[in-house]
Amino acid sequence: MVEKAKEEVEATIKQEGERALLETGVHGLNGDIVKLLGKLRYRTSYGQNVLNHSIEVSNLARIMAEELGLDPKIARRAGLLHDIGKALDHDMEGTHVEIGVDILKKYKENEAVLNAVEAHHEDVAPKTLEAVLIQAADAISASRPGARRETLETYIKRLEKLEEIADSFEGVEKSFAIQAGREVRLIVKPEKISDNEMIVMARDVAKKVEAEMEYPGQIKVNAIRETRAIEYAK
Repeated sequence: MVEKAKEEVEATIKQEGERALLETGVHGLNGDIVKLLGKLRYRTSYGQNVLNHSIEVSNLARIMAEELGLDPKIARRAGLLHDIGKALDHDMEGTHVEIGVDILKKYKENEAVLNAVEAHHEDVAPKTLEAVLIQAADAISASRPGARRETLETYIKRLEKLEEIADSFEGVEKSFAIQAGREVRLIVKPEKISDNEMIVMARDVAKKVEAEMEYPGQIKVNAIRETRAIEYAK
């Protein structure tokens, strides 16, 4: 019965991967990538089915690309593949973005698609307008009413805790939890914290977050130090 169940799941994974290709009109994907897409059928993010989310992002990005006169093929392909790393992020070290980019590089994916996948959570700068569309489509699909089940109270508590940990450090002027709690940005007081001290602070904040919070994936700690000199010519 166990073997039979495994075979049924494998068959479903293959069918779901092929369904995703049909619904988005994406062609020429390696069989292993199609299988990984099918695995997303069994992965959720805050209650949202990741395969359906990927199909939605693909179609939204294609529609916007067509409206703006951009390349709809790149947009639909990048949209479908943007979360491919989530099929393996429970097995491998790293964020789903890093894992996804590594997998797609292995199968020699188009450079524009790679950049769009890598940039969809602003880990790197988008090099094409299609990459910006993937960011927009991803945000629309994830934030539309009914898409995700996480209670507002739990969500707000997590963001508040993240900012509270960052604000507890001496020399932090203000902190901001962004990217749905996947990143915290610290604005430090330049007169109190040097560049070298800021590097240590970022590491200490990350360690405290690891010790005091529970969260999926990784949280990026981004410390920012800015100095300005202003004079007026009269």
